[in-house]
Amino acid sequence: MSQIHPIINPIDLNFLLYDWLQLETLTERPRFNEHSREVFDAVLEMALSIATDKFATHAAKLDQNEPHFDGERVHIIPVVKAALDAFSEAGFISASFSEAHGGMGLPYTISQAAMAMFSSASTATAAYPLLTAGAAHLLEAYGTDAQKERYMLPMLEGRFFGTMCLSEPQAGSALSGIRTTAYPQEDGSYRLVGDKMWISGAEHDMSETIVHLVLARLPDAPKGTRGISLFIVPKHTLDEDGAPGDRNDVAISGLNHKMGYRGTVNTVLHFGSNGGARGEIVGQPNRGLEYMFHMMNEARIGVGLGAAMLGYAGYLYSRDYARERRQGKLPWKRDGEPVAIIEHPDIRRMLLTQKVFAEGALALCLYCAYLVDDMASTDDPQQKAELDLILQLLTPIAKSWPAEFCLEANKQAIQVLGGYGYSTEYPVERYYRDNRLNPIHEGTHGIQALDLLGRKVRIQDGAALRLLAGRIQDAITACAEVPELAELVEGMQAALTRASETTLALLGAGMKGDVPRYLANASVYLDMMGHTVVGWMWLEQANVALHTGAEEGEGGLTGPRQGGLHPLDQ
Repeated sequence: MSQIHPIINPIDLNFLLYDWLQLETLTERPRFNEHSREVFDAVLEMALSIATDKFATHAAKLDQNEPHFDGERVHIIPVVKAALDAFSEAGFISASFSEAHGGMGLPYTISQAAMAMFSSASTATAAYPLLTAGAAHLLEAYGTDAQKERYMLPMLEGRFFGTMCLSEPQAGSALSGIRTTAYPQEDGSYRLVGDKMWISGAEHDMSETIVHLVLARLPDAPKGTRGISLFIVPKHTLDEDGAPGDRNDVAISGLNHKMGYRGTVNTVLHFGSNGGARGEIVGQPNRGLEYMFHMMNEARIGVGLGAAMLGYAGYLYSRDYARERRQGKLPWKRDGEPVAIIEHPDIRRMLLTQKVFAEGALALCLYCAYLVDDMASTDDPQQKAELDLILQLLTPIAKSWPAEFCLEANKQAIQVLGGYGYSTEYPVERYYRDNRLNPIHEGTHGIQALDLLGRKVRIQDGAALRLLAGRIQDAITACAEVPELAELVEGMQAALTRASETTLALLGAGMKGDVPRYLANASVYLDMMGHTVVGWMWLEQANVALHTGAEEGEGGLTGPRQGGLHPLDQ
Protein backbone atom coordinates (compact mmCIF):
# COMPACT_ATOMS: atom_id res chain seq x y z
CA MET A 1 0.00 0.00 0.00
CA SER A 2 1.42 3.38 -0.98
CA GLN A 3 1.36 6.29 1.42
CA ILE A 4 1.70 10.06 1.00
CA HIS A 5 3.61 10.15 4.24
CA PRO A 6 3.74 7.57 7.02
CA ILE A 7 4.70 9.87 9.91
CA ILE A 8 3.06 13.27 9.68
CA ASN A 9 1.40 15.55 7.15
CA PRO A 10 3.84 18.49 6.86
CA ILE A 11 1.03 20.78 5.68
CA ASP A 12 -0.83 20.16 8.93
CA LEU A 13 2.27 20.76 11.05
CA ASN A 14 3.19 23.97 9.23
CA PHE A 15 -0.34 25.25 9.65
CA LEU A 16 -0.31 24.58 13.40
CA LEU A 17 3.12 26.12 13.96
CA TYR A 18 3.09 29.12 11.66
CA ASP A 19 -0.52 29.99 10.83
CA TRP A 20 -2.21 29.15 14.12
CA LEU A 21 0.49 29.54 16.80
CA GLN A 22 2.34 32.26 14.86
CA LEU A 23 5.63 30.75 16.00
CA GLU A 24 7.73 33.14 13.93
CA THR A 25 6.77 35.98 16.29
CA LEU A 26 9.00 34.36 18.93
CA THR A 27 12.02 35.37 16.84
CA GLU A 28 11.18 39.01 17.59
CA ARG A 29 12.00 38.41 21.26
CA PRO A 30 15.59 38.58 22.59
CA ARG A 31 15.59 34.94 23.75
CA PHE A 32 15.00 33.63 20.23
CA ASN A 33 16.10 36.47 17.96
CA GLU A 34 19.06 34.53 16.56
CA HIS A 35 16.64 32.07 14.97
CA SER A 36 14.31 32.30 11.98
CA ARG A 37 11.62 30.38 10.11
CA GLU A 38 14.37 28.99 7.90
CA VAL A 39 16.21 27.59 10.94
CA PHE A 40 13.02 26.05 12.31
CA ASP A 41 12.22 24.45 8.95
CA ALA A 42 15.72 23.04 8.61
CA VAL A 43 15.48 21.43 12.05
CA LEU A 44 12.09 19.92 11.30
CA GLU A 45 13.25 18.63 7.91
CA MET A 46 16.24 16.96 9.57
CA ALA A 47 13.94 15.42 12.18
CA LEU A 48 11.63 14.10 9.49
CA SER A 49 14.56 12.61 7.59
CA ILE A 50 16.04 10.82 10.62
CA ALA A 51 12.63 9.69 11.84
CA THR A 52 11.82 8.25 8.41
CA ASP A 53 15.18 6.61 7.70
CA LYS A 54 16.32 5.54 11.19
CA PHE A 55 13.23 5.17 13.38
CA ALA A 56 10.29 4.10 11.23
CA THR A 57 12.37 1.44 9.48
CA HIS A 58 12.88 -0.63 12.65
CA ALA A 59 9.66 -0.04 14.61
CA ALA A 60 7.96 -3.30 13.60
CA LYS A 61 11.15 -5.33 14.02
CA LEU A 62 11.70 -3.92 17.51
CA ASP A 63 8.13 -4.77 18.50
CA GLN A 64 8.65 -8.36 17.32
CA ASN A 65 12.10 -8.64 18.95
CA GLU A 66 11.70 -6.97 22.32
CA PRO A 67 14.70 -6.53 24.65
CA HIS A 68 15.65 -9.63 26.64
CA PHE A 69 17.74 -10.23 29.77
CA ASP A 70 20.17 -13.15 29.83
CA GLY A 71 20.87 -12.86 33.55
CA GLU A 72 23.82 -10.53 33.07
CA ARG A 73 22.89 -7.92 30.48
CA VAL A 74 19.96 -6.67 28.43
CA HIS A 75 20.10 -7.20 24.68
CA ILE A 76 18.41 -4.82 22.22
CA ILE A 77 18.52 -5.10 18.44
CA PRO A 78 21.48 -2.98 17.19
CA VAL A 79 19.45 -0.69 14.91
CA VAL A 80 17.99 1.01 17.99
CA LYS A 81 21.38 2.30 19.10
CA ALA A 82 22.14 3.41 15.55
CA ALA A 83 18.90 5.40 15.50
CA LEU A 84 19.59 6.96 18.89
CA ASP A 85 23.15 7.84 17.87
CA ALA A 86 21.78 9.68 14.84
CA PHE A 87 19.24 11.43 17.07
CA SER A 88 21.94 12.56 19.52
CA GLU A 89 24.49 13.55 16.86
CA ALA A 90 21.88 15.79 15.24
CA GLY A 91 21.48 17.60 18.57
CA PHE A 92 17.86 16.77 19.29
CA ILE A 93 18.34 15.91 22.98
CA SER A 94 19.78 19.37 23.61
CA ALA A 95 17.70 21.24 21.02
CA SER A 96 15.81 23.46 23.47
CA PHE A 97 18.72 23.92 25.90
CA SER A 98 20.81 27.08 25.88
CA GLU A 99 23.91 27.46 23.76
CA ALA A 100 25.87 27.76 27.00
CA HIS A 101 25.11 24.09 27.64
CA GLY A 102 25.85 23.02 24.10
CA GLY A 103 22.25 23.23 22.96
CA MET A 104 20.67 25.00 20.02
CA GLY A 105 18.55 27.38 22.10
CA LEU A 106 15.50 26.51 20.01
CA PRO A 107 11.94 27.15 21.14
CA TYR A 108 10.55 24.21 23.08
CA THR A 109 7.70 24.14 20.56
CA ILE A 110 10.11 23.25 17.76
CA SER A 111 11.83 20.53 19.80
CA GLN A 112 8.40 19.07 20.62
CA ALA A 113 7.32 19.22 16.99
CA ALA A 114 10.48 17.31 16.11
CA MET A 115 9.85 14.80 18.89
CA ALA A 116 6.35 14.28 17.52
CA MET A 117 7.87 12.85 14.35
CA PHE A 118 10.11 10.44 16.26
CA SER A 119 7.18 9.31 18.42
CA SER A 120 5.12 8.66 15.31
CA ALA A 121 7.96 6.72 13.68
CA SER A 122 8.93 4.50 16.67
CA THR A 123 7.46 5.49 20.00
CA ALA A 124 9.39 2.80 21.87
CA THR A 125 12.74 4.12 20.63
CA ALA A 126 11.74 7.74 21.18
CA ALA A 127 11.15 7.01 24.87
CA TYR A 128 14.89 6.84 25.61
CA PRO A 129 15.78 10.42 24.58
CA LEU A 130 12.46 11.68 25.95
CA LEU A 131 13.40 10.48 29.43
CA THR A 132 16.97 11.70 29.04
CA ALA A 133 15.94 15.23 28.06
CA GLY A 134 13.49 15.35 30.97
CA ALA A 135 16.18 14.31 33.44
CA ALA A 136 18.55 16.90 31.99
CA HIS A 137 15.91 19.64 32.31
CA LEU A 138 15.45 18.72 35.97
CA LEU A 139 19.18 18.99 36.66
CA GLU A 140 19.31 22.26 34.75
CA ALA A 141 16.67 23.63 37.12
CA TYR A 142 17.80 22.16 40.46
CA GLY A 143 21.27 20.63 40.12
CA THR A 144 24.51 22.17 41.31
CA ASP A 145 27.08 23.40 38.80
CA ALA A 146 29.12 20.27 39.50
CA GLN A 147 26.12 18.01 38.91
CA LYS A 148 25.35 19.76 35.65
CA GLU A 149 28.93 19.29 34.53
CA ARG A 150 29.15 15.61 35.53
CA TYR A 151 25.68 14.42 34.56
CA MET A 152 23.62 16.91 32.57
CA LEU A 153 26.16 17.81 29.88
CA PRO A 154 26.95 14.16 28.99
CA MET A 155 23.20 13.54 28.76
CA LEU A 156 22.79 16.43 26.34
CA GLU A 157 25.60 14.96 24.25
CA GLY A 158 23.85 11.57 24.21
CA ARG A 159 26.73 9.89 26.06
CA PHE A 160 24.63 9.28 29.20
CA PHE A 161 20.93 8.44 29.22
CA GLY A 162 18.49 9.21 32.04
CA THR A 163 15.56 7.68 33.91
CA MET A 164 13.03 8.65 36.57
CA CYS A 165 12.60 6.20 39.46
CA LEU A 166 9.42 6.80 41.43
CA SER A 167 7.13 3.78 41.84
CA GLU A 168 7.89 0.77 44.01
CA PRO A 169 6.37 -2.73 43.98
CA GLN A 170 4.29 -2.10 47.09
CA ALA A 171 3.46 1.56 46.39
CA GLY A 172 2.67 2.06 42.71
CA SER A 173 1.27 5.56 42.24
CA ALA A 174 0.97 6.14 46.00
CA LEU A 175 4.36 7.79 46.42
CA SER A 176 3.73 8.50 50.09
CA GLY A 177 4.36 4.77 50.63
CA ILE A 178 7.84 4.51 49.11
CA ARG A 179 10.44 2.74 51.26
CA THR A 180 13.74 3.25 49.41
CA THR A 181 16.11 4.81 51.93
CA ALA A 182 19.18 6.99 51.42
CA TYR A 183 21.78 6.74 54.20
CA PRO A 184 24.15 9.74 54.59
CA GLN A 185 27.90 9.03 54.40
CA GLU A 186 30.79 10.91 55.98
CA ASP A 187 32.02 12.15 52.59
CA GLY A 188 28.68 13.84 51.83
CA SER A 189 27.40 11.11 49.52
CA TYR A 190 24.52 8.72 50.21
CA ARG A 191 23.99 4.98 50.02
CA LEU A 192 20.58 3.97 48.68
CA VAL A 193 18.80 0.72 49.51
CA GLY A 194 15.43 -0.30 48.10
CA ASP A 195 13.46 -1.37 45.04
CA LYS A 196 11.88 0.52 42.16
CA MET A 197 9.26 -0.82 39.76
CA TRP A 198 8.20 -0.01 36.18
CA ILE A 199 11.40 1.89 35.40
CA SER A 200 11.69 2.57 31.68
CA GLY A 201 15.11 2.72 30.04
CA ALA A 202 16.83 1.54 33.22
CA GLU A 203 19.17 -1.09 31.78
CA HIS A 204 20.92 -1.27 28.40
CA ASP A 205 24.32 -0.77 26.78
CA MET A 206 23.34 1.99 24.34
CA SER A 207 25.07 4.73 26.35
CA GLU A 208 28.20 4.99 28.47
CA THR A 209 26.05 4.91 31.59
CA ILE A 210 22.52 5.61 32.81
CA VAL A 211 21.71 8.40 35.27
CA HIS A 212 18.87 7.35 37.55
CA LEU A 213 16.94 10.11 39.32
CA VAL A 214 15.61 8.34 42.39
CA LEU A 215 13.02 9.32 44.98
CA ALA A 216 14.01 8.05 48.44
CA ARG A 217 13.74 8.87 52.12
CA LEU A 218 16.38 9.93 54.58
CA PRO A 219 16.38 7.86 57.78
CA ASP A 220 14.89 10.71 59.83
CA ALA A 221 12.51 12.02 57.14
CA PRO A 222 8.91 13.00 57.94
CA LYS A 223 6.22 10.55 56.91
CA GLY A 224 4.31 10.90 53.66
CA THR A 225 5.29 12.84 50.57
CA ARG A 226 6.80 15.63 52.68
CA GLY A 227 9.65 13.28 53.58
CA ILE A 228 10.83 12.44 50.06
CA SER A 229 14.20 13.54 48.71
CA LEU A 230 15.70 13.23 45.22
CA PHE A 231 19.03 11.57 44.40
CA ILE A 232 21.30 11.06 41.41
CA VAL A 233 22.32 7.41 41.24
CA PRO A 234 24.38 6.52 38.15
CA LYS A 235 24.58 2.98 36.80
CA HIS A 236 28.37 3.32 37.05
CA THR A 237 30.36 5.36 39.52
CA LEU A 238 32.24 8.22 37.86
CA ASP A 239 35.94 8.98 38.35
CA GLU A 240 37.34 12.46 38.98
CA ASP A 241 37.21 13.24 35.27
CA GLY A 242 33.57 12.18 35.00
CA ALA A 243 34.29 8.95 33.13
CA PRO A 244 32.19 5.88 34.05
CA GLY A 245 34.10 3.32 36.09
CA ASP A 246 32.91 0.36 38.15
CA ARG A 247 29.32 -0.76 38.23
CA ASN A 248 27.34 0.96 40.99
CA ASP A 249 25.29 -1.16 43.39
CA VAL A 250 22.25 -1.05 41.07
CA ALA A 251 20.90 -4.26 39.60
CA ILE A 252 17.84 -5.38 37.73
CA SER A 253 15.69 -8.19 39.06
CA GLY A 254 14.20 -8.76 35.63
CA LEU A 255 12.23 -7.17 32.81
CA ASN A 256 8.54 -6.35 32.71
CA HIS A 257 6.92 -7.72 29.55
CA LYS A 258 4.26 -5.36 28.28
CA MET A 259 1.36 -5.43 25.86
CA GLY A 260 2.89 -2.52 23.93
CA TYR A 261 5.96 -0.28 24.09
CA ARG A 262 7.84 -3.56 23.86
CA GLY A 263 10.99 -1.92 22.60
CA THR A 264 11.38 0.28 25.68
CA VAL A 265 13.22 -1.65 28.36
CA ASN A 266 11.13 -1.70 31.54
CA THR A 267 12.62 -3.12 34.70
CA VAL A 268 12.50 -3.84 38.39
CA LEU A 269 15.55 -2.09 39.89
CA HIS A 270 17.21 -3.12 43.13
CA PHE A 271 19.51 -0.71 44.95
CA GLY A 272 21.86 -1.95 47.62
CA SER A 273 22.67 -5.65 47.28
CA ASN A 274 26.25 -4.91 48.33
CA GLY A 275 26.05 -2.14 50.89
CA GLY A 276 24.06 0.49 49.00
CA ALA A 277 24.11 2.28 45.68
CA ARG A 278 26.27 5.42 45.77
CA GLY A 279 24.33 8.61 45.04
CA GLU A 280 24.19 12.33 45.66
CA ILE A 281 21.29 14.48 46.69
CA VAL A 282 19.64 17.01 44.39
CA GLY A 283 18.69 20.28 46.05
CA GLN A 284 17.39 20.29 49.61
CA PRO A 285 16.33 17.29 51.69
CA ASN A 286 12.60 16.44 51.75
CA ARG A 287 11.85 18.46 48.60
CA GLY A 288 12.40 15.64 46.15
CA LEU A 289 8.83 15.28 44.96
CA GLU A 290 8.67 19.00 44.25
CA TYR A 291 11.78 18.69 42.09
CA MET A 292 10.62 15.51 40.41
CA PHE A 293 7.41 17.20 39.33
CA HIS A 294 9.57 19.31 37.01
CA MET A 295 10.44 16.14 35.10
CA MET A 296 7.03 14.53 35.62
CA ASN A 297 5.12 17.45 34.14
CA GLU A 298 7.41 17.51 31.11
CA ALA A 299 6.98 13.75 30.78
CA ARG A 300 3.20 14.09 31.06
CA ILE A 301 3.03 16.47 28.12
CA GLY A 302 5.43 14.14 26.32
CA VAL A 303 3.09 11.21 26.98
CA GLY A 304 0.20 13.20 25.57
CA LEU A 305 2.25 14.09 22.49
CA GLY A 306 3.26 10.46 22.01
CA ALA A 307 -0.38 9.38 22.32
CA ALA A 308 -1.40 12.02 19.79
CA MET A 309 1.17 10.81 17.30
CA LEU A 310 0.21 7.16 17.64
CA GLY A 311 -3.36 8.21 16.93
CA TYR A 312 -2.09 10.35 14.05
CA ALA A 313 -0.03 7.50 12.55
CA GLY A 314 -3.02 5.18 12.71
CA TYR A 315 -5.19 7.80 11.05
CA LEU A 316 -2.76 8.36 8.18
CA TYR A 317 -2.36 4.65 7.57
CA SER A 318 -6.07 3.80 7.70
CA ARG A 319 -6.94 6.82 5.55
CA ASP A 320 -4.52 5.79 2.82
CA TYR A 321 -5.63 2.17 3.09
CA ALA A 322 -9.25 3.28 2.67
CA ARG A 323 -8.32 5.19 -0.48
CA GLU A 324 -6.88 2.09 -2.12
CA ARG A 325 -8.98 -0.77 -0.78
CA ARG A 326 -11.91 -1.35 -3.15
CA GLN A 327 -14.83 -3.25 -1.70
CA GLY A 328 -18.62 -2.99 -1.89
CA LYS A 329 -20.93 -0.84 -3.93
CA LEU A 330 -22.59 2.31 -2.74
CA PRO A 331 -26.21 1.54 -1.72
CA TRP A 332 -27.51 4.41 -3.80
CA LYS A 333 -25.54 3.17 -6.84
CA ARG A 334 -26.22 -0.56 -6.88
CA ASP A 335 -25.37 -0.89 -10.56
CA GLY A 336 -21.95 0.65 -10.15
CA GLU A 337 -18.53 -0.91 -9.66
CA PRO A 338 -16.97 -1.63 -6.26
CA VAL A 339 -15.60 1.58 -4.81
CA ALA A 340 -12.70 2.54 -2.55
CA ILE A 341 -13.99 2.03 0.97
CA ILE A 342 -13.32 5.69 1.77
CA GLU A 343 -16.50 6.35 -0.22
CA HIS A 344 -18.63 4.49 2.34
CA PRO A 345 -20.21 6.86 4.88
CA ASP A 346 -19.35 4.77 7.93
CA ILE A 347 -15.69 4.59 6.92
CA ARG A 348 -15.66 8.37 6.48
CA ARG A 349 -17.20 8.72 9.93
CA MET A 350 -14.44 6.63 11.48
CA LEU A 351 -11.71 8.50 9.61
CA LEU A 352 -13.09 11.89 10.61
CA THR A 353 -13.31 10.73 14.23
CA GLN A 354 -9.64 9.79 14.12
CA LYS A 355 -8.71 13.08 12.48
CA VAL A 356 -10.54 15.16 15.07
CA PHE A 357 -8.96 13.32 17.99
CA ALA A 358 -5.41 12.98 16.64
CA GLU A 359 -4.96 16.41 15.08
CA GLY A 360 -6.79 18.02 18.00
CA ALA A 361 -4.48 16.29 20.49
CA LEU A 362 -1.41 17.39 18.53
CA ALA A 363 -2.66 20.98 18.60
CA LEU A 364 -3.21 20.77 22.37
CA CYS A 365 0.32 19.50 23.04
CA LEU A 366 1.96 22.05 20.76
CA TYR A 367 -0.07 24.79 22.42
CA CYS A 368 1.29 23.70 25.82
CA ALA A 369 4.81 23.77 24.40
CA TYR A 370 4.17 27.27 23.08
CA LEU A 371 3.07 28.37 26.56
CA VAL A 372 6.49 27.25 27.82
CA ASP A 373 8.21 29.43 25.20
CA ASP A 374 5.88 32.35 25.77
CA MET A 375 6.56 32.18 29.50
CA ALA A 376 10.33 31.85 29.06
CA SER A 377 10.63 34.78 26.65
CA THR A 378 8.39 37.42 28.21
CA ASP A 379 9.70 40.12 30.55
CA ASP A 380 6.26 40.83 32.00
CA PRO A 381 6.00 39.21 35.48
CA GLN A 382 2.20 39.24 35.46
CA GLN A 383 2.01 37.68 32.02
CA LYS A 384 4.55 35.05 33.08
CA ALA A 385 2.47 34.18 36.14
CA GLU A 386 -0.74 33.93 34.10
CA LEU A 387 0.87 31.71 31.49
CA ASP A 388 2.17 29.45 34.24
CA LEU A 389 -1.34 29.11 35.70
CA ILE A 390 -2.82 28.16 32.33
CA LEU A 391 -0.05 25.63 31.71
CA GLN A 392 -0.60 24.07 35.13
CA LEU A 393 -4.30 23.70 34.39
CA LEU A 394 -3.74 22.25 30.92
CA THR A 395 -1.02 19.74 31.89
CA PRO A 396 -3.29 16.96 33.21
CA ILE A 397 -5.58 17.48 30.22
CA ALA A 398 -2.66 17.39 27.78
CA LYS A 399 -1.43 14.14 29.29
CA SER A 400 -4.69 12.29 29.63
CA TRP A 401 -7.15 13.49 26.98
CA PRO A 402 -4.87 12.46 24.08
CA ALA A 403 -4.13 9.17 25.83
CA GLU A 404 -7.83 8.32 26.11
CA PHE A 405 -9.14 9.59 22.81
CA CYS A 406 -6.22 8.84 20.53
CA LEU A 407 -6.46 5.27 21.78
CA GLU A 408 -10.06 5.42 20.55
CA ALA A 409 -8.69 6.73 17.26
CA ASN A 410 -6.41 3.70 17.03
CA LYS A 411 -9.40 1.44 17.65
CA GLN A 412 -11.19 3.08 14.74
CA ALA A 413 -8.10 2.62 12.53
CA ILE A 414 -8.19 -1.12 13.19
CA GLN A 415 -11.88 -1.13 12.33
CA VAL A 416 -11.28 0.62 9.02
CA LEU A 417 -8.89 -2.15 7.99
CA GLY A 418 -11.24 -4.87 9.25
CA GLY A 419 -9.55 -8.25 9.70
CA TYR A 420 -6.31 -6.89 8.27
CA GLY A 421 -6.22 -4.30 11.04
CA TYR A 422 -6.14 -7.07 13.63
CA SER A 423 -3.11 -8.68 11.97
CA THR A 424 0.52 -8.02 12.85
CA GLU A 425 1.36 -7.59 9.16
CA TYR A 426 -0.26 -4.16 9.40
CA PRO A 427 0.93 -1.48 11.86
CA VAL A 428 -2.40 -0.29 13.27
CA GLU A 429 -2.66 -3.11 15.82
CA ARG A 430 0.82 -2.16 17.09
CA TYR A 431 -0.20 1.48 17.36
CA TYR A 432 -3.15 0.41 19.50
CA ARG A 433 -1.03 -1.78 21.78
CA ASP A 434 1.58 0.93 22.19
CA ASN A 435 -1.01 3.58 22.91
CA ARG A 436 -2.80 1.47 25.52
CA LEU A 437 0.00 2.27 27.97
CA ASN A 438 -0.49 6.03 27.75
CA PRO A 439 -3.69 6.20 29.88
CA ILE A 440 -1.69 4.38 32.59
CA HIS A 441 1.85 5.69 32.91
CA GLU A 442 2.97 9.08 34.24
CA GLY A 443 -0.20 9.12 36.34
CA THR A 444 -3.31 7.24 35.30
CA HIS A 445 -6.34 8.90 33.76
CA GLY A 446 -8.00 8.90 37.17
CA ILE A 447 -4.98 10.46 38.87
CA GLN A 448 -4.81 13.21 36.25
CA ALA A 449 -8.53 13.80 36.70
CA LEU A 450 -8.12 14.17 40.47
CA ASP A 451 -5.23 16.56 39.87
CA LEU A 452 -7.36 18.64 37.51
CA LEU A 453 -10.54 18.79 39.57
CA GLY A 454 -9.03 18.54 43.05
CA ARG A 455 -6.07 20.88 42.57
CA LYS A 456 -5.71 22.74 39.31
CA VAL A 457 -9.21 24.22 38.99
CA ARG A 458 -8.92 25.39 42.60
CA ILE A 459 -5.61 27.22 42.16
CA GLN A 460 -5.91 30.73 43.59
CA ASP A 461 -9.67 30.34 43.95
CA GLY A 462 -10.12 29.37 40.33
CA ALA A 463 -7.69 31.89 38.77
CA ALA A 464 -6.29 29.40 36.24
CA LEU A 465 -9.74 28.33 35.12
CA ARG A 466 -10.87 31.94 34.74
CA LEU A 467 -7.84 32.74 32.59
CA LEU A 468 -8.47 29.75 30.34
CA ALA A 469 -12.18 30.48 30.08
CA GLY A 470 -11.30 34.07 29.16
CA ARG A 471 -9.14 32.91 26.27
CA ILE A 472 -11.88 30.60 25.04
CA GLN A 473 -14.49 33.35 25.31
CA ASP A 474 -12.25 35.75 23.39
CA ALA A 475 -12.01 33.23 20.57
CA ILE A 476 -15.78 32.73 20.56
CA THR A 477 -16.35 36.48 20.40
CA ALA A 478 -13.87 36.93 17.55
CA CYS A 479 -15.36 34.06 15.55
CA ALA A 480 -18.92 35.29 16.09
CA GLU A 481 -18.19 37.91 13.41
CA VAL A 482 -17.52 35.19 10.81
CA PRO A 483 -20.77 33.93 9.18
CA GLU A 484 -19.21 30.64 8.08
CA LEU A 485 -18.47 29.77 11.73
CA ALA A 486 -21.92 30.51 13.18
CA GLU A 487 -22.77 26.88 13.97
CA LEU A 488 -19.36 26.21 15.49
CA VAL A 489 -19.57 29.38 17.60
CA GLU A 490 -22.96 28.37 18.94
CA GLY A 491 -21.72 24.91 19.87
CA MET A 492 -18.55 26.27 21.47
CA GLN A 493 -20.46 28.80 23.56
CA ALA A 494 -22.74 26.02 24.80
CA ALA A 495 -19.72 23.84 25.65
CA LEU A 496 -18.06 26.63 27.63
CA THR A 497 -21.28 27.33 29.54
CA ARG A 498 -21.70 23.63 30.30
CA ALA A 499 -18.10 23.38 31.51
CA SER A 500 -18.56 26.37 33.83
CA GLU A 501 -21.83 25.07 35.26
CA THR A 502 -20.44 21.58 35.78
CA THR A 503 -17.35 22.93 37.53
CA LEU A 504 -19.46 24.95 39.94
CA ALA A 505 -21.76 21.99 40.62
CA LEU A 506 -18.90 19.61 41.40
CA LEU A 507 -17.00 22.11 43.54
CA GLY A 508 -20.23 22.80 45.38
CA ALA A 509 -20.71 19.11 46.07
CA GLY A 510 -17.18 18.91 47.44
CA MET A 511 -17.69 21.93 49.69
CA LYS A 512 -20.90 20.38 51.06
CA GLY A 513 -19.01 17.26 52.06
CA ASP A 514 -20.25 14.99 49.26
CA VAL A 515 -16.69 13.97 48.44
CA PRO A 516 -17.57 10.61 46.80
CA ARG A 517 -19.81 12.37 44.26
CA TYR A 518 -17.15 15.02 43.73
CA LEU A 519 -14.39 12.50 43.04
CA ALA A 520 -16.51 9.94 41.17
CA ASN A 521 -17.11 12.52 38.45
CA ALA A 522 -13.47 13.58 38.11
CA SER A 523 -12.60 11.41 35.09
CA VAL A 524 -15.65 12.38 33.05
CA TYR A 525 -14.96 15.97 34.07
CA LEU A 526 -11.49 15.72 32.52
CA ASP A 527 -13.03 14.25 29.37
CA MET A 528 -15.47 17.16 29.19
CA MET A 529 -12.76 19.75 29.76
CA GLY A 530 -10.57 18.10 27.13
CA HIS A 531 -13.41 18.21 24.59
CA THR A 532 -13.99 21.86 25.43
CA VAL A 533 -10.34 22.86 25.13
CA VAL A 534 -9.75 20.95 21.90
CA GLY A 535 -13.02 22.29 20.49
CA TRP A 536 -11.77 25.81 21.18
CA MET A 537 -8.55 25.03 19.34
CA TRP A 538 -10.43 23.66 16.35
CA LEU A 539 -12.58 26.81 16.31
CA GLU A 540 -9.51 29.05 16.30
CA GLN A 541 -7.94 27.00 13.53
CA ALA A 542 -11.10 27.24 11.43
CA ASN A 543 -11.03 31.02 11.78
CA VAL A 544 -7.34 31.19 10.91
CA ALA A 545 -7.85 28.91 7.91
CA LEU A 546 -10.64 31.10 6.53
CA HIS A 547 -8.69 34.32 6.97
CA THR A 548 -5.44 32.89 5.69
CA GLY A 549 -7.17 31.75 2.53
CA ALA A 550 -8.87 35.12 2.02
CA GLU A 551 -5.74 37.17 2.56
CA GLU A 552 -3.09 35.00 0.96
CA GLY A 553 -5.05 33.03 -1.59
CA GLU A 554 -4.10 29.80 0.16
CA GLY A 555 -6.19 28.72 3.08
CA GLY A 556 -5.29 26.79 6.17
CA LEU A 557 -5.88 23.19 7.12
CA THR A 558 -9.21 22.73 5.32
CA GLY A 559 -9.37 25.94 3.29
CA PRO A 560 -8.39 26.86 -0.27
CA ARG A 561 -4.80 25.74 0.30
CA GLN A 562 -6.12 22.20 -0.10
CA GLY A 563 -7.94 23.06 -3.29
CA GLY A 564 -11.32 23.07 -1.54
CA LEU A 565 -11.10 19.32 -0.94
CA HIS A 566 -12.87 17.47 1.84
CA PRO A 567 -10.45 16.96 4.79
CA LEU A 568 -10.29 13.21 4.06
CA ASP A 569 -9.24 13.87 0.48
CA GLN A 570 -6.16 15.89 1.45
